[in-house]
Amino acid sequence: MTVLVGVAGKRPPLVFTVLVLAAVVVGVCVLAVSFGSVWLPLGQVWSILAEPVAPWLVDVTWSPVRASIVWDSRLPRVAMAVVVGAALALAGAIAQIVTRNPLADPYLLGVSQGAGLTASLVMVLGVEVLGMVALPPVAFAGALGVLLAVLAISGRSGSVSVLVLAGLAVGQVCSAGMSLVIFLHAKGDQAKQVLFWLAGGMGDARWDALVVPAVVLVLAVLGGIVAGRRINLLHAEDDAATALGVNPRRFRLVMLVGVSLLAGTSVAVAGGIGFVGLVVPHAATFLVGSDARRLLPVSALLGAGFLVGADLLGRVLASPSELPAGVITSAVGGPLFILMLLRTRRRIG
Repeated sequence: MTVLVGVAGKRPPLVFTVLVLAAVVVGVCVLAVSFGSVWLPLGQVWSILAEPVAPWLVDVTWSPVRASIVWDSRLPRVAMAVVVGAALALAGAIAQIVTRNPLADPYLLGVSQGAGLTASLVMVLGVEVLGMVALPPVAFAGALGVLLAVLAISGRSGSVSVLVLAGLAVGQVCSAGMSLVIFLHAKGDQAKQVLFWLAGGMGDARWDALVVPAVVLVLAVLGGIVAGRRINLLHAEDDAATALGVNPRRFRLVMLVGVSLLAGTSVAVAGGIGFVGLVVPHAATFLVGSDARRLLPVSALLGAGFLVGADLLGRVLASPSELPAGVITSAVGGPLFILMLLRTRRRIG
């Protein structure tokens, strides 16, 4: 499935690995909530978060403004990074298993380009009428439209190769349309706004925009765990999978549709964030192996922590402004992936 073969020897229990990773993710999230134009002490952040749940345990010593900063500004941003990072990493892991391609990523069916096209149309042509509030649903509609077009073009062949090629073709058409919209109609700040969104970031995070991506993520995680044994069968040849009771072509199509929904809902709220779905599954395989029942939840946790950390780093490096999280994930993910490739080459050679 992936370039990596995992750590030699006995691995720790899955529960232990998940608990350690979850603790790390929570720590990074609290740090991300603390940092900003107004620094909030870590203890105060914990108290603000605990106050609605256990008010008898904390003394309210902060102003309402600070509570509003946490609940209305920084926590939605961190929550978006958690959901999007987990969704992209999970989608990447599934895509690499389904296609047996270690270089597959969540955007292989063109959903990112579809979302980018409709988002650029809203920002350049209709921002006065629709506003930025309409951006996530419109972007998701573009991603969903591309997915339906790809499924219609691929027909009933059931071939993953045809499906992926159709996705590449439709994605290129959408990319061309997006470039045309920006070139012909974007002026000044509009072009900058479109390019900033396409780079991927958490700057427009809102609680209401997270509902659909979060629901899709939860369903995908549960589905991946339940179908883990059948997903593992996709590592084998199709004849072997069929003999064990799985229709590999149909099952691959279902999995790829799930991948596209995860990617489409993520792009709709955060823009096109690269390398999370490519690098994180390899790191997860290194930690827990290629068994989907272990790989998928660990990939989701690693992806969440990676994107929260990338968003935090982007704010630290460009304070008081910010760098898009997608720029950080590409800058960090590219060298990490090269190191993984070199490590694997030395092990094999």
